[in-house]
Amino acid sequence: MPVTIALAGNPNSGKTTMFNALTGSSQRVGNWPGVTVDKKEGRLKKYKDVTIIDLPGIYSLSPYTLEEVISRDYLVNEKPDVIINIVDGSNIERNLYLTTQILDVGIPVVIALNMIDIVNKSGDIIDIKKLSETLGCPVIETSAQKGTGLEVLTKKAIELAKAGKKGTFKRQFSKPVELALSNIAELIKNNVPDENLRWYSIKFFERDEKVLERITLSDVIKGKIEQIILACEEELDDNSASIIASESYEYISDVVRSYVKKSHSGTTLSDKIDSVVTSRWLGLPIFAAIMFLVYYVSVSTVGSYVTDFTNDMFVGEWIQAPLANWLTSIGTAEWMIGLIVDGIVGGLGAIIGFLPQMLILFFFLAILEDSGYMARIAFLMDRIFRKIGLSGKSFIPLLIGTGCGVPGIMATRTIEQQNDRRMTIMTTTFMPCGAKLPLIALISSAVFGGTWWVAPSAYFLGIGAVVISGIILKKTKLFMGESSPFVIELPAYHIPMAGNVIRSMFERGSSFVKKAFTVYTLASILVWFGASFGFVNGTFGLVDNLNNSVLHNIGNSLALIFAPLGFGRWETTVASIMGLAAKEQVVGVFGVLTSIGNEDLTLEMVDSANVGGLSPIAALFSSEIAAYSFLIFNLLCAPCFAAMNTIRTEMNNWKWTVFAIGYECIFAYVIALIFYQLGTFFSGGSFTAGTAVAFILLAVLLFMLFRPAPKQHDIEKSDSNLSATAGVSE
Repeated sequence: MPVTIALAGNPNSGKTTMFNALTGSSQRVGNWPGVTVDKKEGRLKKYKDVTIIDLPGIYSLSPYTLEEVISRDYLVNEKPDVIINIVDGSNIERNLYLTTQILDVGIPVVIALNMIDIVNKSGDIIDIKKLSETLGCPVIETSAQKGTGLEVLTKKAIELAKAGKKGTFKRQFSKPVELALSNIAELIKNNVPDENLRWYSIKFFERDEKVLERITLSDVIKGKIEQIILACEEELDDNSASIIASESYEYISDVVRSYVKKSHSGTTLSDKIDSVVTSRWLGLPIFAAIMFLVYYVSVSTVGSYVTDFTNDMFVGEWIQAPLANWLTSIGTAEWMIGLIVDGIVGGLGAIIGFLPQMLILFFFLAILEDSGYMARIAFLMDRIFRKIGLSGKSFIPLLIGTGCGVPGIMATRTIEQQNDRRMTIMTTTFMPCGAKLPLIALISSAVFGGTWWVAPSAYFLGIGAVVISGIILKKTKLFMGESSPFVIELPAYHIPMAGNVIRSMFERGSSFVKKAFTVYTLASILVWFGASFGFVNGTFGLVDNLNNSVLHNIGNSLALIFAPLGFGRWETTVASIMGLAAKEQVVGVFGVLTSIGNEDLTLEMVDSANVGGLSPIAALFSSEIAAYSFLIFNLLCAPCFAAMNTIRTEMNNWKWTVFAIGYECIFAYVIALIFYQLGTFFSGGSFTAGTAVAFILLAVLLFMLFRPAPKQHDIEKSDSNLSATAGVSE
């Protein structure tokens, strides 16, 4: 008999670690029906007929965030055979709120009392037997990180699923509430499933909008239900939702006092560490130092050595040269050799060569995430973000965006306030994702000789762009309003699990490799074709001079746009434009052009590279200031096509999408222009028209940053204006 097990729990309760431990490599990642939030599904090890569904991490089954709606709809409508509710034993009181809601649904439940190793180490004692009797379901001690209790847990879950044995849990509310629930149940019993009657009664009492929309009742019954609720609210002098929440927490507090014995009330090791790393004065410097070290090691030192070997020896000496010789020996046409060696291998090799640096970066980020430190950073950044009009919830998408902008944009769905969510979508791709790392590494090594500050500065450039944009946008009528409240669990610090770290590192790396052999291959072929073919004397064909190529003509016609930024050459123009398809392709363009140039096709940048010992890439820029301006623009401008499409999906309105992408491009252009023009002027350059424009733009930027925010009463007026001008669909 096939069995479906749903995993449900709070964020940072160890749910993902447990899902990985239970399913191993037999996982599939898709989307929930109708939405783009990740749906993880896997087969239980040693059980071909047992499917495990990993629900989004949530704090409750209330319909406030998309994750909560998804989890609740799945449990109520899809009805899995059994639910494994992961409860963080070291933070049991907070976690049991979700547990009580899950038990109300009426599906068999097994509680995985997770992180039991931490509980035991702290000396706390939890009476498992009495807790199980009170909650009316099995409670199994587990440690997902160490694999403790997982076999017992899954056997119990399968046993309950096959027996169809529901729990006996029924928390008792106060008499007025119980009377109200009983009366509501009597009115709706013919309209809802029997097994969910208690849950629906509570949701009707809370005036849950999603439930009210789904269940069809006559106006007479709706009126009677409202009278029942109003009478209870009047008697208890509170609104119905608050009554349920407060009485639920009272019940949970009684349970914890009865069955959980704390060994001491003093501070734990995690508390002591947090007193330093989340302190008002030391928190941010420590975070900056850690991220500086991560990028320094990943890009400038260890990663640089490995990448240099990969690019120079593995790709150049071991693949390109032998492949070119072999193709020549078998009589392959010259254009085919160029396509394979220069176009495909040269383009892909330039990108894949940076994979070692990416893996090292992903390795460090996975350690920080699995240890519990990144949760503290979200808490820490809430202080800063709240001052600029955002909340700590906005940092979660930014954090995810350091791996890939697409899931980072999708993660904004946890933000309730529509204005905050839109602003976060617009700024998430400012963060240097994995796709931008090859570009950072290329400029750092080829132009700056691996200078220590270049790679880390790219990370903080992204954060700075988010902060500046947040301040500016929040002061506009389009984005005014109160920020979303921010709640996050701070799990106890623990040593990262090797399996989780390696899995996270290779999951991120594998998506990069898959794109390399699809999107990047096609893009590299197009670049090679454009660089190798052109019109000479009215005839189209292979050219022996890049100045006659199609690519040169296209780039040259657009190069004037980027001249004020310091990189108005056709090569850098083409690279920037191709970067809109995929940011890694900026490196791919240089890889193809360099490969062709090495065959003496009179590539100007290679010829000029012989002067002063410059690398071919460095020769494209008039100065290091121009090179860093190029880096600024390509890091901050519109993201890749995949991320743009995700912005369109999440905005759900093409005008908002155009506005978001347009803002990113304009912001990137302005910042790069200010940096190049003023940097050149203050380093000894002459005062030009570009310098004057840069000073004006800087003044406007400073005015936007420090001007007072519009008065709050203008918000309503702005909402109507926005709807009229942008056609916003909520």
